[in-house]
Order: sequence, then C-alpha cells, then structure tokens
Amino acid sequence: MGHRRDGWRSAVNTFDLIVVGAGMVGVACADAACAEGLKVALIEPGPIGGGATAAAMGHLVAMDEDPAELALAAYSLALWEEFPSLEAAEFSRCGTIWVARNDAELARVAPKVARLAAAGIHAEALDAAQLRELEPQLAPGLAGGMRVAREAVVYPPRAARCLVERARLRGLRLFAGRHVVSCADGGVVLDDGTRLRGPALLATGCAVPTLLPHLPVRPRKGHLVITDRHPGWVHHQLLELGYADSAHGNAASSVAFNVQPRPTGQLLIGSSREESVTDAAVSAPVVQRMLARTLEYLPGLRALRAIRVWTGFRPATPDGRPYLGAVPGTRALWVAAGHEGLGITTALGSARLLMDLFLGRQPAIDPAPYSPARVAP
Repeated sequence: MGHRRDGWRSAVNTFDLIVVGAGMVGVACADAACAEGLKVALIEPGPIGGGATAAAMGHLVAMDEDPAELALAAYSLALWEEFPSLEAAEFSRCGTIWVARNDAELARVAPKVARLAAAGIHAEALDAAQLRELEPQLAPGLAGGMRVAREAVVYPPRAARCLVERARLRGLRLFAGRHVVSCADGGVVLDDGTRLRGPALLATGCAVPTLLPHLPVRPRKGHLVITDRHPGWVHHQLLELGYADSAHGNAASSVAFNVQPRPTGQLLIGSSREESVTDAAVSAPVVQRMLARTLEYLPGLRALRAIRVWTGFRPATPDGRPYLGAVPGTRALWVAAGHEGLGITTALGSARLLMDLFLGRQPAIDPAPYSPARVAP
C-alpha cells in the first residue's frame, strides 16, 4: 500500500480488518480473519472476554423457535466441534434436557424434535420415568421433556482467550486498554490519538449504537448465581420448555429455570431478563424470583450454598436476530453484534458467515436474515 504524508496510511497502522471489541463474537471474528491470512487488529478497552461474555452461561444450545436463529446455531455448533482447545475452554458435553411441567408443555416436544432434526440435530423425547432416571434431583410429578445429548457448555472468558492466543500466533495485533472514539469508512481513531487504517468491524455488543446510532441495540440485564462444588448433583444442562417464551418475550422483567453443571462441580443458575435497566447492581428481588423458580424444579437445591451472584447485559436487537454484515451506506464498515443470549453458541458461525461476506464468498447459510440493512434508515 502507498503512504500519505499525514501518516494515516502508514504501513504500521494499516490493516486488512480492524475488529473493535474482544467479547466472544469479536475474538471469533478476529481469529477467523487471521486464519484467512489477513492482517488484523483487535481493540479492547477491558479484559478479553469481559462484558456480556463474562456474564454468559456458556451454553452451546440450539434454540428452534426462529428458523434463522436455528440455522445460525446449528451451523455454529458444528464449528464448535473444531474448536482449537476444548479442554482449556472448560468444554463439557453434558447435553441439554428441556423439562416439561405438564402435558400441555410435553405436547411441544414432538414439534421441537422435528425442527431440530430438520437442522441436523438429534433430540429425543422423554417420558416422566426417563426424565426422573436421568435427573433424580428434579421435582416429582414433572411430565417429561426432551434431551439433546450432544449439546455442551464452555466457560466463555477462557474460550475467548483461547481464540485470542491462537490469533496472536497468526499475527493478530492487540490494542489492549484502548477504545475507539470515532470510526469512518477509512478506519478508526483510538482514545490515545492513534489512527488505524482499514475496514472496521464493530463487535461491541450493547455499545454498538455509540458509533452506529442508527442500528438499535438495547441492553437486557441478567443475573447469574453459582454454587459451591457438588459434582454429579445434576448431570445435564436443564431448562424449562417455556424458556424461549421468557427469552423472546417483551415483559419488563422475567425469570426462567436454567441450571447448568460446570466441570468444576459447581452449578450455574439462571436466568433472568430485565428491560430498560442500566444499573449493574445485583437486584435481590430478581434473584429471589429466579431462585424460587429454580426450586420449583430442583427443590433439593435449597441445601446448596451460593458463593457468588453477578449481573451482565445482553445486547438485543428489535427482532432478536444479530446484525452480521456490512453497514449500509458505507464502504468499509461492518458489524457483528446483537446476539442477546446466544452469543457464545453462535459466535463461531457468525464469524465464518461474516468472513465469507467480507471476502466475497457465498456463505454456508443464507445471510439475509442477519443483514444490518433490514433496519437501515
């Protein structure tokens, strides 16, 4: 590349792609770009895998209510099988069980099994006896459920760091402790005055509207609770069949049963969602509601000790689908954000899809449902 007298196009600060944000989605995009042989910069003001990634449960699970969401999840789950260091990411193939409280909820299982099968994911219906045999700690009287045996969990901050470490071996340049104050088609300007030249990819989650105000992203606050160590107390990730109703609903505040066994022997407990809340402080009433919901399904959990409670903010778009692609009206500005509660599951597929678009290739799945153009002014 040529040089300009103002130093903007200096070889040192010119990149094929500048990724802004080192959450799970951002680092997946940076790693995928480095794998293509591109010269990549990654900018992150805080810790790698901080923000929403640090407050994610880390489930690798397919949600099937929205065909586009399912397509991206199924694509990404296959890519997780190729993850560079599953052990370092605390990967655990615990499987997922969706729990039905009654016959009405159990009737939702057969359509879910069929939708997952169409996407290449095997699931099986469970009757009440099978459910009890697989998870004896569940409350008596539950109607049954659905098991997806090959689904898994990871520890998101460690997974993010694994990708950054691999990308750095491939030449990634990390601008740690820096944030972007402005961006345009030609590059970005950092808070210390450094100018980086090249196409920019914004993967900053809830902060996307700061630089792209015409792309709406709203924060949805969530709480997590983790217990001390009780290996084998629960064997699968457990969710209520109505979980998606809570996740995709518009209530100001909602809770749903979601408990996950960690490889450490701890239990990670979710989940809650709050709209229009910007205070990161733990809300005792919300935690109480969340735990009360959990105890309806796992009454024995009352005897376990919680050792930490924390919060985070999920970046949600108006239609629940992430933005993946070029920002309309620009020549070299891209976005990968708005994954809400599925950012860990879909990070690898999002990165691969976006890299195909960036390099002018045909993606493996239809990119149209995730195009930022759907909300362009």
